[in-house]
Amino acid sequence: MRSGLNLRMHTASLLRRVFSRRFLKFGTVGVSGIVVNQGVLYVAQEYVFHVSHVPGEVNWLGLNLSLGMAIFFATLNNFFWNRLWTWADRKQHYDRPWLVQFGQYTLSCGLSIALQIIFTNLLAPHIYYMIANFIAIVFTSVLNFLLNDIWTFGRVKMTHHAEAHRDRE
Repeated sequence: MRSGLNLRMHTASLLRRVFSRRFLKFGTVGVSGIVVNQGVLYVAQEYVFHVSHVPGEVNWLGLNLSLGMAIFFATLNNFFWNRLWTWADRKQHYDRPWLVQFGQYTLSCGLSIALQIIFTNLLAPHIYYMIANFIAIVFTSVLNFLLNDIWTFGRVKMTHHAEAHRDRE
């Protein structure tokens, strides 16, 4: 009986997180990341790595370097905006080195990207691939948000604060 109640409470907590104002902020930051990604990709392809415009001819090295640069800057953009805006109320994380947080954020994003590819490939044989990808994006975005809300920008446990207070005495 108690485990059923705990499951319902955890489910309700997760649903409150997903259907929150914070999730809308997370989505807004995600859209800004798309703009950064597309802008960096264009500049890198057109001016930095000069990807060929001849039909059928692709400079794979240049294209992949451009993609890597675009993904890096979009991830950096999203991390800092999420840190400064989406989870701004969790100031206790400013005590932790931002590079550690960025590593956690990047791992969360990497997991979401990998799962998006897997889910799209699993669903595509059964439904139109664009719809399959959209479903995968929605699912992995929710997962990415929850991972960052709980792990990267999660609340520090009260025991940590109590220990710090005790050490000062």
